[in-house]
Amino acid sequence: MGADKKRKIRRGKRGGDAKKQTDNMPMDVDTDVHMAEPEESTSKSDGGYVAPPMETSDSLFYVDTKGGLERMEEDMEKISPASYGLVNPDLQKYIKSCEEMLDDSRFESAEDREIFVNNVYTEMKNYELQLTTDNSCSLILEKIFGISSDYQIRRFLSLTREDIVRLAVHRFSSHAIQTLLLLSAVALEREVRGETNDFDTSAAAEDGDGEANGHQAVRTQLPTFEELVLEIAKTMTAHWTYLMADEFASHVLRVLLLVMSGRPIEDQTNPKGAVKSKRSAKYAEERNGAPAQRQALTQTREVPASFGRALKKLLSTTSATMSDIVARGFINNTVGSPVLQLMIDLQAEYAQAEYAGSLLDKCLMGLVSEGSVENSRRDAAIRLMFEDVVGSHFLQSVARIASQKLLQTIYDRYVRGNLKALAFHPIANFVVQSVFSNAKSERQLKAMITEAGPMFESLLFKNRPGVVRALIDSCVRLNAGHLEIINALYAGFGAKSSDERKELINLLAFLLKYNDFVNADYDRLQFKIQGALIIQSILQFPGDGNEPIVESFSSQSPERILSWCKDPSGSRIVEAVLKSPQVSAKSKQQVFALFSGRCSELSMDKFGSRIFETFWDIADIGQKEKAIQELVLQETQLKDNFFGRFVLRNCRVDQYKRRAEEWRERERGLERKKLMFNDILGKNAAAPADAKSSNSKKSVGADVSASSKKPLSKDKPAKKKDTSNADEIDSLFKKSQSRTSSNGGVDK
Repeated sequence: MGADKKRKIRRGKRGGDAKKQTDNMPMDVDTDVHMAEPEESTSKSDGGYVAPPMETSDSLFYVDTKGGLERMEEDMEKISPASYGLVNPDLQKYIKSCEEMLDDSRFESAEDREIFVNNVYTEMKNYELQLTTDNSCSLILEKIFGISSDYQIRRFLSLTREDIVRLAVHRFSSHAIQTLLLLSAVALEREVRGETNDFDTSAAAEDGDGEANGHQAVRTQLPTFEELVLEIAKTMTAHWTYLMADEFASHVLRVLLLVMSGRPIEDQTNPKGAVKSKRSAKYAEERNGAPAQRQALTQTREVPASFGRALKKLLSTTSATMSDIVARGFINNTVGSPVLQLMIDLQAEYAQAEYAGSLLDKCLMGLVSEGSVENSRRDAAIRLMFEDVVGSHFLQSVARIASQKLLQTIYDRYVRGNLKALAFHPIANFVVQSVFSNAKSERQLKAMITEAGPMFESLLFKNRPGVVRALIDSCVRLNAGHLEIINALYAGFGAKSSDERKELINLLAFLLKYNDFVNADYDRLQFKIQGALIIQSILQFPGDGNEPIVESFSSQSPERILSWCKDPSGSRIVEAVLKSPQVSAKSKQQVFALFSGRCSELSMDKFGSRIFETFWDIADIGQKEKAIQELVLQETQLKDNFFGRFVLRNCRVDQYKRRAEEWRERERGLERKKLMFNDILGKNAAAPADAKSSNSKKSVGADVSASSKKPLSKDKPAKKKDTSNADEIDSLFKKSQSRTSSNGGVDK
């Protein structure tokens, strides 16, 4: 089949009014009745089986018959993708030639780039919306937006106001609108701070009404970004339900909500929350680059006060007008569910999520308002959500924002007693992890540990360590349940005697029972990522909580620890030991001793070099000088090694060789700063730990008491915390290093 024929087929599938929206759109219409009538007549004529009528009370979901069909049909008639005809071939050719300039960055100065952009906007004047609906031109427009001024973005966005809904449902222009909103988010913050204006120093304004004399040209007065975003939000509110179900417009809605809330839009730590698909993000990275101004999208932004009021009104209006059946239909809808989750998340932020008749209450069929009332239909529907690919993501979002009362209701009604089946389900186990990792109180957490603890053996060795890790992460967050977790781990690994428990760190690292570990060939064992992550979390336990892991680590041979330093997962464990503020200085000194005579060896390894740099950040002046003397002896080999060169530069070996005393003064100055900030941060960090230290010791079991040479007893005082390597300090020292690198001196 030829390319032209394929293109026509694809265009026919997505084109104009003929496109059917019923596949991705939950409708408050009894579609079963309308669609089943032809089949029923055929069955009767053929003498086939005729299904008995279903009683309304037997239905899993009830149907809204309040005129939803008429409203939806009217909405479908009004909203069709924007169409402005084909782009002029000459203009299309010009726009494509601009792409070559953008890709090759053929600009000698910022002024040349500004002139180029102004010329582009002049050439496409009066054809802007038409270009957004063209496949190739819309992609190039996104690149042009990335280097455009705030005024040019504002002008283009103002042109879309009257047709914003039709542009949002268009296959190509929706991406352009999304990019405009993303860039508007950055410009909005500058606008709030008063850093933008309607003046420009270019030779001429693209509107043609500026002065071409090199002086400031007064731009045409346009609505502010604040006014534009508020107007767009108001327009889309009237068609919100329809747009949520559209595969292109739903992404625009999510960006709009994030822009108005001031939340991070491109959260690099949460890929699942991305507003662009993986394919779109990959294309943007390879072709469009990453403009520096978009880095601000990963941070919380300042937004106008009017956005908060408008957003509350938008959420309340759309939630009130959305029927129960439509709301529940969006839960399992791949297109609308992400928007629904974000809406409920924002409502929870404004304390508007949990009340009778709220959007969340509609989705959970009254669980918020009538959780204590038995409802078999509701329970069956929510249990199906646990096992649904899309619905499970919704429940994970609910667990994150739920109040303590609602989370307890979900746990009691759907998890307690069914934990084994849910934890081993390929989909439902993620909901269980979310419930465990979002425990709201110490009491809730300990109830979860009590039920899940006896299952640790099965969870750890049947590919479900994530459930165990979720509980441990909650222990770190709530500062509770540490010793119950340790006891459960001992039982799960079959480590009974004190000698067996000394291998706890190995059992976790390789996820092996004690008997299997003893009989295995250690050199052939492979680290397990989940096991390494569990160890890193346990190292954040305070006092007696992390002692079993620390003592197990200290009992390992130096050769074994050094082999860990050169392993991708093992190095993370060693790094966590060195960085954890809960690990005592004495335990860290034992690790430092292993580096004696091995600094060059570690520095030339991909993962070992990271461990050495971590050691360097927290070592004292004596340890650093001893290490740098070893580096000097092996300088030739280090210079020939890719990773070794970075170590030589970061440790300032050249400066030590030329001016050793200046190097010492500089390091002493940094050490004094560390002590000063440790005094400040240490007091603040110690307060909450001391407040809960008694809680972490009340549940010490007899099993834990026999775990090591120093039993874990409730009478034992907590170890004093060492915060010498706080992450907050590292960033300050890196800044101070950059300030003093030019003269090698110490900041006074």
